Amino acid sequence: MANGEVHAWNILDRQPVLAKWDNGIFTDFTPADEPPAQNRWIGPPLVDLQINGYAGVDFQQDDLTAEKLLHATSALGQAGCGRFFFTLITADWKSMIQRLTKAKQLRDADPALGQAIAGWHIEGPFLSAEPGYCGAHPPDLMLDPKSERFKEIRKITGDDPVLLTMAPELENGLSAFAKARELGFQVSIGHTNAPEHIMRRVTAGGPTGFTHLGNGCPVELKRDDNILWRALDTPDLMYSLIPDRWHVSPSLFRILHRVIGQNSLYYTTDAMAAAGSVPGKYSLGHLEMEVGPEEIVRLPGTPNLAGSALTPINAIRHAADMLRCDWQDIWKHYSTIPAQFAKLHGGFEPGACAEFVEIKARPGNRIEAVRLHRP
Repeated sequence: MANGEVHAWNILDRQPVLAKWDNGIFTDFTPADEPPAQNRWIGPPLVDLQINGYAGVDFQQDDLTAEKLLHATSALGQAGCGRFFFTLITADWKSMIQRLTKAKQLRDADPALGQAIAGWHIEGPFLSAEPGYCGAHPPDLMLDPKSERFKEIRKITGDDPVLLTMAPELENGLSAFAKARELGFQVSIGHTNAPEHIMRRVTAGGPTGFTHLGNGCPVELKRDDNILWRALDTPDLMYSLIPDRWHVSPSLFRILHRVIGQNSLYYTTDAMAAAGSVPGKYSLGHLEMEVGPEEIVRLPGTPNLAGSALTPINAIRHAADMLRCDWQDIWKHYSTIPAQFAKLHGGFEPGACAEFVEIKARPGNRIEAVRLHRP
C-alpha cells in the first residue's frame, strides 16, 4: 500500500511505535504509549550481500530469465530479505561477463527486480588457487586482478553498488584493491592465505570486508598461524559470517561475537539454488551438489562446503539460538549493518522508502511468521 500506518513493536529498539507512510515514504515514527494488541514486530528488511541462487534458481547459468529471477526474488522476500547482491562466482571470464551483462539487463527492465537487487557481488576469479583456499571455485580459472577487468565490470554495472572479493596476495593484489576503490567498488578479502602485513596494508587503504570468515580455507589449519588468526588480528575489517551452524560451529560463532566489535560483523546466507527448496540435487555453476535434509551443501566426494541452503529468516533463528539471545538483539547484523557497509541508500526512518518486515512472534518470543511489506 502506498499509504498507511502500523502499530507494532520496533525490532531495533524493542519499543512500541506507530509508523506512518504516505506515497510509499515513511513520514513518521511516533513512540506509542500503549503496547500493540498483538505480538507484532516491524523492522528494516533483511539485506544479504551474497546470494548465488535461491529457490531452485542458479544465478551461475547462461539461461537465466526474468521469470526465474523474479521467482528467486519473491521467495527471498517471503523469507524477510528485501534487498540482496546478485553474486557471481568464479567461471571463465567471458561467461562471467556475459552473465553479469544479462543479469543487469533483466534487473533494469523490471521494477520488482530493480527494488530487490541492490547491487552485485563478484566473488572470483581473483582468488587464491591454493587447495582449500579456493573452496568450490575452480583453481584453473583464477585470474590476475588487472584494472582492465575491473573497468569491464564497472562499464556493465554503471553506478550500481559492487562488492568485489579478492585475495590480496596475488600478483599486483595490493594495487588491485586500490584500483577497485578508485572505481567505486566496495572491497572484501576472501579465499585467501595472505600474510599479516599484506592484509594490514589493504585495510590501511580504506573500508574493507572479509568474506565469510571461517570458510574459504582448508578444513585443517596450523594452530599457531592461520588465516583465521590473521583476519581477527587485522584492524578495521568488516567480517561476514554464515549462521547455518555448519560453516561456523555454534561455539566458534559465540567466540567470534565476543572477539569482534558488534558493529564490525554482518550475516550472509551465501545461498545457492537449494536454499528455499526441498532437499535434492542442484547446480552451482558447472558443479552438481546434493543437499540432504540437514541442508548441508557439499562438493561431491569431499568435506568441502559449497554455498548454503540457508534461508534468510532461518539465518536469524539459527544465529539467535547459537548466541542464546533474542532474535531482536541480532537483527541489525543482517539488516542495517550490511546495508551501511555496502553503502546502500534508505533506512528505517522518516524519509526512507516504506519497506519493512513484519514479524509475528509466538509465546516464548519465537518467530512464527514473516511478511515483507513493499509500497
